[in-house]
Amino acid sequence: MIDADPHVPAALALAGLGLIAGSFLGLVSVRLPAGEGVVAGRSRCGGCGRTLDARDLIPVVSYVVARGRCRRCEAPIPVRYPLMELGCAVIGAWAALSQPTPVAAALTALLGWQLLLIAIIDGEHFWLPDRLTLPLLATGLTAAALLDVPTLRDSLIGAAVGFAALWSLARAYRRLRGREGLGGGDPFLFAAIGAWTGWLGLPTVLIWASAAGLSLVAAQRLTGRGVSGGDRLPFGVFLAIGAWMTWLLGPLGF
Repeated sequence: MIDADPHVPAALALAGLGLIAGSFLGLVSVRLPAGEGVVAGRSRCGGCGRTLDARDLIPVVSYVVARGRCRRCEAPIPVRYPLMELGCAVIGAWAALSQPTPVAAALTALLGWQLLLIAIIDGEHFWLPDRLTLPLLATGLTAAALLDVPTLRDSLIGAAVGFAALWSLARAYRRLRGREGLGGGDPFLFAAIGAWTGWLGLPTVLIWASAAGLSLVAAQRLTGRGVSGGDRLPFGVFLAIGAWMTWLLGPLGF
C-alpha cells in the first residue's frame, strides 16, 4: 500500500483558505486605492449597487454560475476577483507542499498572499502604501521569531539594511539626476522583505527582481513596444517576485 503524502491535506486546506483570502484581497485591491474602507461595508455590485448575497460570494463558484455577470443588472463582474481567488489558492497549496511543518506552511502562505496584494496594487497604481508594507514587516519579524530561519537578529538586521539600502540609492539618484528614481514606498517594502529573508537574502532578492524586470523589458521589445530610460516600472512587483523566490529557494550560494 502506498502511503499518502502528508503534505496533501495541508495543501488542500491552505488552498481552500486561499480562496477565502483571495476573495477578501480582491476587494482590498479595489477599495484601498479608491480610499474606501476595506473592512466595514457589505460587498456590492459595481453596476447597480445591489448588496451581494451569500450565494454571490462563494469564491470562483459564484462567478462561474453567474457567468461573470450580476444576477440583477447583468453588469460584468471584473475577472480580477476569481483570478485573485485562484491565485491565492495556488499560493496556499504551493506553501504547504514546499514547507516541512504546518507553521512554516501557514506563514509562507501568508507571505505569498501579502506579496500578491502588494504587487497588484503597485502594478496598477505605482503605489506601495504603508498599510501593506508595515504589516509585511511585522509578519516577517513574527515568522523569524517562530521559525528561527532567519534568526530574529538577522531579520532585524535585514529590515534595517533593506531600508537603508534603497533609501540611500533613491537619495543618490535624486541628487545625481535631479528627479525621482524610486518611489517612497520601495525602501519600506525592501525593509519588510529583509525581515522575511534576513540580510543575507537581500542580494538574492535583487537578483531575482532584476531578472524579472529585464524579462519584462525584453518582452516589451519583442512585442514592438518602445522602451526608454524615462519609462516607469513598478519596482515593487519585481521585489515581490524576488522575495517569494528567495524565501522558497533560499539565498543564492547558501
